[in-house]
Amino acid sequence: MPKFTFGIEEFANLRIQARLRDKAVVVGAVNLLAAAGNYAVSALQFSSGSPLAVTSYVEGKNYIAGIELERLYFRIFGEYINFDGGLMRIPFGYGQVWGSSDFLSSRNPLRPDARPRAILGAALAWFPIDGLKLLTFFSAPENVFSWKGEGFFFGLSVDKHWNKASIQGLYSFETPQQALIDSSLGEIFDDTRKYGVHRFGLSVKADLVVGLVLDALYTYNHKERTKEEGLSLSAGIDYSFLGGDLVVLAEYLYNGKTSSTALKYGGEFSNNHYLYTGLTVRFNDFTNMNIALMSSFDDISFTPVITFNYDLFQGALLTITAQVPMDRDLFHKNGKRGELGPIPPGIDLGRYFVFSARLRLRF
Repeated sequence: MPKFTFGIEEFANLRIQARLRDKAVVVGAVNLLAAAGNYAVSALQFSSGSPLAVTSYVEGKNYIAGIELERLYFRIFGEYINFDGGLMRIPFGYGQVWGSSDFLSSRNPLRPDARPRAILGAALAWFPIDGLKLLTFFSAPENVFSWKGEGFFFGLSVDKHWNKASIQGLYSFETPQQALIDSSLGEIFDDTRKYGVHRFGLSVKADLVVGLVLDALYTYNHKERTKEEGLSLSAGIDYSFLGGDLVVLAEYLYNGKTSSTALKYGGEFSNNHYLYTGLTVRFNDFTNMNIALMSSFDDISFTPVITFNYDLFQGALLTITAQVPMDRDLFHKNGKRGELGPIPPGIDLGRYFVFSARLRLRF
């Protein structure tokens, strides 16, 4: 790896919304990207580390450019029932950082401004009484080329809200899949799950003297003979001081190796134990700063993140972010690289310092 590398990136998220009186709404969003250097390599080879999952791009003189349809869905309103369909988000759980229950769209606190990925599906929500929501949902298979209709997701969630607390129960079943075989080549190109996958979730939040949250999802995969490694569990606490001008947040994650947050199964993380600690300071109505530390205890690696937000004027928000990945190899040159360090194990591309500036405009 070269001793010094760099990259330049320009990113825009354009959103539209059209209402049909008070009966329906159509929502769309498009991502636009131009990148060079490190960011171009990241966009093409490590799409999970880029705001845009580039699958095709246009090459200019010194850049690549891509476009992604991020959201495109409709919602039909009823007195007690809503129906959503299309390319959209179906979020689960109350966790603020890790998103254990949010298995359809993974999260990473190292990219707090990144909008979680959408899925192609449908959801029907029923509100029988105040504070109670029943949701049934359907999602297309993870393998977008599944032509047998196998491996799709469906499930049910129940949310109940009180003045000081909320609870959500979740069940999802991923239907069995079979290996797809190219008859012309005689090759199996997708090794999938034979018996299907069950997911059971529970998420609780309470606003007492302090804010408390528990978010857990257990994934049972018959093929993997899942035991405790199918559990993703996060627990957090937050407290505000000085009338809300100072907020402290801490959230722990246990990441089982076959769980919803595991890298191999659609999540973002490789180790088992993580801790996020953050401090948000509000200076005035226009300015605030967040100082956070993401820690992995298994390989002793850390990433401090400093974010500064400033409202330039109404509808214009400037965000400046700096990250400094650290591990034992950074200080001792002993080869003990960590997941949150400058160069994670298994790859030869990394970052010793990350600085980004973002301008968000609302019209």
